[in-house]
Amino acid sequence: MSASSCLTSSPSYMYAMRIASPLIRLHLLHKTQFHLPLQSINLTRPFHTTPTIMALPPKFAGTAKQLASPQASSHPSIIPTATHTFEVYLDYVCPFSAKQFNTLHSVVFPLVKANPQWASSLTFIFRQQVQPWHPSSTLVHEAGLAVLQIAPDKFWDFSQKLFDDQKAYFDVNIVNETRNATYRRLADLAGTVGIDKDKFYKTLVIPDKPGEDGALNVGNQVTNDLKVVTKMNRLIGVHVTPTVVFDGVVQDTSLSWGKDEWDAWLKKNLV
Repeated sequence: MSASSCLTSSPSYMYAMRIASPLIRLHLLHKTQFHLPLQSINLTRPFHTTPTIMALPPKFAGTAKQLASPQASSHPSIIPTATHTFEVYLDYVCPFSAKQFNTLHSVVFPLVKANPQWASSLTFIFRQQVQPWHPSSTLVHEAGLAVLQIAPDKFWDFSQKLFDDQKAYFDVNIVNETRNATYRRLADLAGTVGIDKDKFYKTLVIPDKPGEDGALNVGNQVTNDLKVVTKMNRLIGVHVTPTVVFDGVVQDTSLSWGKDEWDAWLKKNLV
């Protein structure tokens, strides 16, 4: 029996393939199926994966917030301007996400604004995290994506309104209304921040007739964007909301933190 056959049939290999990330599984597969050297595979050590620093597609640029213009690179012809990234994964119908969002506005943003060096070296990114055990989570995040299509500069304002009104989209308050009726209420909410609510509704509404090809799962105008956001978040592996990721690394921040704790964290990390 070959070395690769022994390895692939071993319990440790099978366990590793179950728990490893897709990239590690591909690495293991290549090593065993193509009879490449096996010395670099060490199944006696636990697998560690590091979150990737996420990209921000231009169509989602409205999710980013900078409190000051970034400082120019000291080597502009060689190194592009870059900032630290503070990504926060939030669900619009998660009470803990609402608390985190409000803490950003009431505590973190004022601290950063008060320090010009911090403000010019930090980019905040709102990552929309659908939590499927809340059925309305998909609908409200579709609303956020509709804002990004129609009026991206209103995204943070709309998000504030939605968090303020989040209980209106909890299970008990949507169970007896149709999907399009929920979209209509979200359109009215969008109108309060200056977004064309009719255009907003048309972006989300689901037709009640099959598509030209007979398709029944026709989706709406943000369905493809929702797929992209979901795929991006799955690559990171975020489950809990809220989750803070700083420069690509998940942080042990706490919802109980106030001004002193956030000030200490910012001083430690914005160097």
